[in-house]
Amino acid sequence: MATYVLIHAAAVDSWYWGPLSAALRDRGHDVVAPDLPCDDESAGLAEYADTVVEAIGGRTGLVVVAHSFGGFTGPLVCDRVPADLLVMLQAQIPAPGESPGEWWGNTGYWAAREEADRRRGVPGGMEEDASSLVLHDTPADLAAEFVAAHQRHQATTPFGKPWPLASWPDVPTRFLLSADDRFFPAEFMRGLVTERLGFQPDEMPGDHCPMLGHPKELADRLEAYRAGL
Repeated sequence: MATYVLIHAAAVDSWYWGPLSAALRDRGHDVVAPDLPCDDESAGLAEYADTVVEAIGGRTGLVVVAHSFGGFTGPLVCDRVPADLLVMLQAQIPAPGESPGEWWGNTGYWAAREEADRRRGVPGGMEEDASSLVLHDTPADLAAEFVAAHQRHQATTPFGKPWPLASWPDVPTRFLLSADDRFFPAEFMRGLVTERLGFQPDEMPGDHCPMLGHPKELADRLEAYRAGL
């Protein structure tokens, strides 16, 4: 039995891990999916990592899965606990000393996003709602519940402090890219993974939240990674 540690994105709670958690538990595994203190202006990345480590407790056989902004927290957790595997799921990849606020400009995100939007016929600078931008491949009932009840205020504190690790933690790492994501376009993410992690990402179908639209396939992918250790 493994323990899957699921780290959510910014401005949300852990609810969206529900379908994936069920699929993993059906396979006999334990799941830890804490709510991060994202609406607490006194909490930074260190406190986010503290929350996850506290939730893990004495569990072993850890597979850490970090989604989106959780990519800044996942490696910090793996630097503190004996994880067997880190899976970056459509996640932001930090560089040593880079704050989350700097990540967008440093990676060239905005230009890449503008080009991706142009290719799909979205006018430059147009604001899209969450259902269109990050949940377009999510079942409508789940997307509606997510938007209505599980979005949270995101404090600015974590975005202003440098990512504290001098190098990537010594843990096997995989990157799973969600190929249909409009928020983090696939072409941009492929280049970023190659540049910052030094390998090619794997890909699966889905929007920014494949744990809602494709939970069983995502569980299969995670299990395949674990079996390959």
